[in-house]
Amino acid sequence: MHLWTRNYVITLVIGLLVISVISVLWIRHTTLEHRLNLTSLLGEEIAARFVEVNGGEPEYRGDVPGYISERNERYDLNSEPTIYITTVDGTIIQVNEGQERLFRYHIPPQLLETESLVQQIQFSETNVGTYYFVKTPILFYEQLVGWVVIVESEEELTRLNQEYQLLFIIVISLGLLGWAAIYFVAKKFVKPIEQVAFAAKQVEEGNYDVRLPVKPTEKELYELVDSFKNMTDRLEQLESLRKELLAGVTHELKTPVTSISGLLQALKDGVVSGDEAKEFLEISLKETERLQNMVGDLVEFNSFHAKQFPIQFQQIAMNNTILEQVKQWQFTREQDISVTVKPLPEELVMKMDPARLQQIIVNLLNNAAHAIERQDGEIKVKLYINESRLWLEVTDNGLGIKKEEQLNIFERFYRGEQKKYKIRGLGLGLPFSKLIAQAMDGDLELKESSEKGTTFILHFPIRDIKERVRWGED
Repeated sequence: MHLWTRNYVITLVIGLLVISVISVLWIRHTTLEHRLNLTSLLGEEIAARFVEVNGGEPEYRGDVPGYISERNERYDLNSEPTIYITTVDGTIIQVNEGQERLFRYHIPPQLLETESLVQQIQFSETNVGTYYFVKTPILFYEQLVGWVVIVESEEELTRLNQEYQLLFIIVISLGLLGWAAIYFVAKKFVKPIEQVAFAAKQVEEGNYDVRLPVKPTEKELYELVDSFKNMTDRLEQLESLRKELLAGVTHELKTPVTSISGLLQALKDGVVSGDEAKEFLEISLKETERLQNMVGDLVEFNSFHAKQFPIQFQQIAMNNTILEQVKQWQFTREQDISVTVKPLPEELVMKMDPARLQQIIVNLLNNAAHAIERQDGEIKVKLYINESRLWLEVTDNGLGIKKEEQLNIFERFYRGEQKKYKIRGLGLGLPFSKLIAQAMDGDLELKESSEKGTTFILHFPIRDIKERVRWGED
């Protein structure tokens, strides 16, 4: 929290300093322009009211110092510029007393001959600094007879006191207000984040039963805390499930080993003989084969999960392939289940691994058959194209999957309550099928499930198409 506050305060200070510098420059610029305009008006007023022409030459008349004092009081100015009355050629006739004389006897002609009435000049010899030279023509019957020249230093023209004090107060107030706002906002934001960080360390140490007492009202923080809570709940659920599944897998592997060991021990001890001994040997061989299949499934799943099992892509006709695979599956089934296939209106040739695709199809059909416990059992396989993807749906009218189990069906080694005690296996069928589908740039998902049946959906992108041929053509 201190680091955040410090970084924000540094950013705030830098920002306020930049704003202050820009503000000072802008105030100086506008003040200079304003006072130069007032100085021009002063020159015009002096030329019109306080200068008369005597013998063809201009000279003062009236109370010019009093007018300047009145002007300074009216506009809150403290400067008293140097005022020169000159002839046309720049010879100085009069100058107000008590002011610094930058020009002694003559004003350089080049300053009077320029069209600009306001000029910036610099003195490098005796007077250091920048001055502004403001001239106003003295006319007598529309004839130029002289000049009123006002010279004032840039320092005096831009001198500010109250404005800078006000700016300083505003900047300091904004700084304090900004720091307070940053401190309290950061404190409010940091507390939930610190609690999430502490909870994350607990999760890292294997403790998933964490509670976050703070429920922030800010949307972003609420989503962070809520997402973390959901994550820990899911991790806790998965950890509990992992322990349960590990026990289930151990039991599934241990059962055939125990059975084989018992049967062989009976044969060794001569408990059985003749035909019964042959039957014991056949049972032992079947249990050994089942154990080999389970171990083979484990090895293949781990190899595929580690992406060490290659996919052999080739061009296949999807309608013909699916129909053939479903037909082969039906030949191996003893259970009388009706299977209908609705192919694509036109044949579609795609890049696919037919052997891996068959693994997915067979597993989906087996799961559908296991879920059916009725005489009129039916499985429907449907192919269609939508949004440049090939979709394959497998629907059954079985018992369905319980809602609380649907979230875990793609977890390795997971088996629902209906399968756990009726069907032997490791629970790798759906996770393995999903991995295969993803390896072929597709996916396997549960579309819907209820007491009326279950629908799994398999989909692949259509991008590597070489040709489409009409159904029946090849």
